[in-house]
Formats: sequence, structure tokens, C-alpha cells
Amino acid sequence: MATLCRPAVSVPEHIITMEDTLALASSRHADHPQLPLALRLIRNTGVRTRHIVQPIEETLKHPGFADRNKLYEAEAKARVPAVVRRALEDAELRAADVDVIIYVSCTGFMMPSLTAWLINAMEFSSDTRQIPIAQLGCAAGGAAINRAHDFCTAYPEANALIVACEFCSLCYQPTDLGIGSLLSNGLFGDGVAAAVVRGRGGTGVTLERNGSYLIPKTEDWIAYDVRATGFHFLLDKRVPATMEPLAPALKQLANVHGWDATDLDFYIVHAGGPRILDDLSKFLQVPAEAFRFSRATLTEYGNIASAVVLDALRRLFDEGGATHRARGLLAGFGPGITAEMALGRWVNADEPLTSSVQAPRQVLA
Repeated sequence: MATLCRPAVSVPEHIITMEDTLALASSRHADHPQLPLALRLIRNTGVRTRHIVQPIEETLKHPGFADRNKLYEAEAKARVPAVVRRALEDAELRAADVDVIIYVSCTGFMMPSLTAWLINAMEFSSDTRQIPIAQLGCAAGGAAINRAHDFCTAYPEANALIVACEFCSLCYQPTDLGIGSLLSNGLFGDGVAAAVVRGRGGTGVTLERNGSYLIPKTEDWIAYDVRATGFHFLLDKRVPATMEPLAPALKQLANVHGWDATDLDFYIVHAGGPRILDDLSKFLQVPAEAFRFSRATLTEYGNIASAVVLDALRRLFDEGGATHRARGLLAGFGPGITAEMALGRWVNADEPLTSSVQAPRQVLA
């Protein structure tokens, strides 16, 4: 069985606190007619600290999209390799053991993808397959896990490396003054994460089934308006209420697998904001404590987009993991509105799973 091993996570050294964010919003937008609403929404995010790749003084400048994208590439090349090495060490593998690299990011653009640079710079095999995913936003962390699962199901001896690199601060747009934009300025942070999915062996979550669900007619609720100045983030006010239609999709995936989504042992989900977690608790009918790892990521790092799911899983590992054969749900939510969902059991390498499990609904040929 394909096993999702311990993720490695790194956040940049520059920190901005909630108090800093509120002070900046108040000083830079003192005449904004909806400033009190924006400040209240930022406070309600629960984000205490965020980490960003530049000092805040530089982040607030906009030298142009070209310069920002060059910085994205430079920071990715400087920060990703160390995280990848840790993920490989935790999975007890070498670069040469990896058969596919799945790279997810929505905050910068490179062609060829960073996967090509990693293969050359870190001595991965030249026949390593590359799967860059750029347009699933925050859902891409879940999608990367699912595509790794599919790959390792198709090739049972294979190993997949997932890399999530998000520098949300490089998408700051000083001219965007809508409430959604002001809220995002106090919500998103930067982070890099990596994890290995082993086709055989390993300690972590053995992946048993995955699925995807898109809420019809919501593709413009989370979007980028791509302009000469770069990516302008668009956030519809209806997004926080999306857990009501998505919870049934999570329940259906579990039901098909013979599980009850309301009665699992662990939950690792993307934390877009506290309302998402509160509503998921309500509509899945599980205690709020079930999402403590996701809430901790949101509080300490902010919304680090596709890297959230991997960081929340890392926190489960830090807590000592789950009991052998414990059942769990992983999910990422993002543009579309899309949910990428997975089911799996916790397994310790020295206590392999022996019971039969069902294959995922979709498998690569």
C-alpha cells in the first residue's frame, strides 16, 4: 500500500503578527469606508503570526510582476532543497529512489517547472517523471496526495515526492482595496513543504481511496485576475459557507469505502479560515478538536495555501502519530470550488497492515 510519510515543513524567517497587520491596515487605508469591517474580519481569522520571504517593508512595495516572479524562482531554489532532503530522510529514501515529483504552487510561475531544476540540482534520476500543478490553489496539496496515490497504485513499487511551495506575500497588490483583498492581506502566509509517498513500507498514512468534488457554478468564487501587475486574488463572500455543500461529498466518499465520516480517528484538512473549520465540524458532526492540527497551522502560519494539509499532517506526526490502523480523512479545498479528498489508515512500519483494503475509485493505467 502507498504510504504518505512524515512531511517536512519550513517557513521563512521574517514574521508579521496580527497586531502588525492591523496597524498596517489602519495606517495605509485610514480613509477606506469599510475599514472597520476589514479590521474585524482580519481579527476573526485567528492568525497570530505569519512568515514571509521578505521584510514587510519590501513586501509592501510592488517592483512589477517580472521582478516578483524572479524573486519567487530565487526563493524557491534557495528554500526547497533543504525541505526535500528532510522529507527523503524521514521516508528513509534517497533522491535516486523517487520515480515522480509532484510540484504544486499557485504563487509564482516557472517553465520548465521547478521539478526540472530539482532533478538536475539534487541528483534525482533523469527518468524521474514530472507533474507540476499550478492552478488548483489551496486544493493542490490534497490533489498532490491523490495523484501520488494514483501513481503508486499504478506502479506499486514506485515512490512519489510531493513538494508544495507557496510565497503568498509575493502576490500582495497594494491597489486592490476590496474587502476580500484586504482580508487576504491578513490571512495568507508563506511556506514550503515536502513529503514522500512510498509504494512499499514506511510509517504514516496508508492511502486507500481518493476522490474529487466540484461545487457546480462556483468557478469564479476563488480566482486570479491576471494583469500586468501579476496575480490579483478574487474571493467571493460566499466562500466561507462552502462546507455545507462539501461535507456531503466527504461523507459519500467515506460511505463508498464502508466508513462513517463522522466517526474517524483523525482529520487532516486545509484550513482556509476559522469559519471553514467551524462549519466542517458542524456539518460533518465531529468535535472541533478533530481539526486542532489545521487550526494550529492557521494560527501560527496563516493560510499557506497548498502546504496547509502537509503541515497539519506534520503536526499529527509531532504528536506521536495515531494508533496503528487508525482511520483518517485528508482533504484540501480550493478554486473550483474543488475538494480533493483521501481516506487512509495510520500504519507503523514495524506493524504492517494485513487486512484487505479497497482500491481507489480512479487509477492511472
